[in-house]
This record gives sequence, structure tokens and C-alpha cells, in this order.
Amino acid sequence: MASPRPLYAVIGAVVTVIVILAALYAGGLLRPQAPLRYLGSPLGYEAFVPNGQTVNYSGQTDPVGDLILNNGTTIHDVIWDGQYASTIINNHNQIVQLNGQFVGQTDPVNHQPYVPLQDLYVIKGQVPVEQATVNGQTYYVIEANKINPADIAGFYTYDKWVSNFVAAMNTPGTYAAVLPGNSPVFQWTNTTGTVAYQTMLLPGLGSGRYVVLSNGTIIPYGSYINVPGGTPLLNFTAPYKVYNPSS
Repeated sequence: MASPRPLYAVIGAVVTVIVILAALYAGGLLRPQAPLRYLGSPLGYEAFVPNGQTVNYSGQTDPVGDLILNNGTTIHDVIWDGQYASTIINNHNQIVQLNGQFVGQTDPVNHQPYVPLQDLYVIKGQVPVEQATVNGQTYYVIEANKINPADIAGFYTYDKWVSNFVAAMNTPGTYAAVLPGNSPVFQWTNTTGTVAYQTMLLPGLGSGRYVVLSNGTIIPYGSYINVPGGTPLLNFTAPYKVYNPSS
């Protein structure tokens, strides 16, 4: 009578293969590629805003968040896959940690309460995306490796001003400027004064940057040195003008 061991070995091998294939499928490696689409405007600024969640996509841990297009449309359930994925995760974790440290305390200059900050990653031009299903959830996936690194830059500002910040970047007449260290803006007893001071409290990052709208409204922000962008974003990552309030 033949030994059952060869049969058990075959069954075991088949089960192993099935488990491996299931894992690869769950990670997206065996799924048919969805057609690539380009969202946004060739001349616009689009922004990925991480929400703290991550997923395993194509064998990598990627951040999840929203994509704000140049026209203000917000797309939810978006994965950032490719270059800067781990940097975005680390930056977001750091800003969450710092929010936990500062929110609830008081700005020593204007004596107003600190507010939570949010990081965002701006893309100059259209964003290449495809749709994918991961663990039963449908996502838009940003194919970051298809974007010129010069067209990607990281920023942070008050979390409730993120959409306004992106809108400002896409508004004709907007320009960025540096806030001097002795600026009276730091003493303003409003959220603008508070955020202006807070942007300088993130260690190892940029600070003292301002988006100034044509109507005089300003949005304080900082820029990340580890997602620096290039010439297309230089006006916002390294502004040369100095902001001097009229009053």
C-alpha cells in the first residue's frame, strides 16, 4: 500500500501556494492594473493631506488621506504610493506628536491658545492616479514615482486652513513672503498671530513663511526641508519678499 505522505506533501504545497497568491492579491500585486488618470490642472496646485491612516499597497506601507484639487474638489480615500511615502508618514506622526504637546497650552507672545497644525504635500500640475481595491476598500492611488520630485513640496499650517491654503496658492495675485522675527504679527491676538508663532516650533522644519492673498488676508505656514520641491514651487518654499503689515 502506497504511503499517504506524498499526497499530504502535494496538498501542503498547494495550500502554501494558495496562501501566497492570496497575500499577493491582497497586496495588489496580482490585480490587473487600472488605467492611469490625471486629476487637476496642468497649471494648478493640488494637495495630498494625510489623515494618519496607512495601508499595505504593493508590499509597501503607504499613507492614506485626501486629495484637494486646484478647483477645491476634495477626494477622500487616497493612497500616496511611491517616493516620499515613508517621509510623509514620519512627518505626519511628528506633527501629531507636537499637537499633543502644544495644543492646550498658551502662546507666550499673544497669550492665545495653540491650535492643531496639519501637514500637506503640494503637487504642481496634474496628479497621476489609478483606482485600486485593498481589503475590500476602493482607493485612488497617487503614483508618486511618476511625478517629478521638483513638483512636490511639503507644508504645514492650521488644520482648519488647509483648504484655504490650497485655494490661495491657486488664486491669481497670491504671493508668498517671509515674516521677520520682530514682526508685530506675532503679537496679534487672533489665530493668525498664534499660527505664525507655532510654525517656528517644529524642529528641523521650515518656518516663518506666509501666503498673502490679494485682499490682504494672510495664512501662516511652514515648509518641510525633507520634501523641498524645486523651481516650480520655489515661490512658496523660499519666498524672497518680506511681509510688513500696514498696521
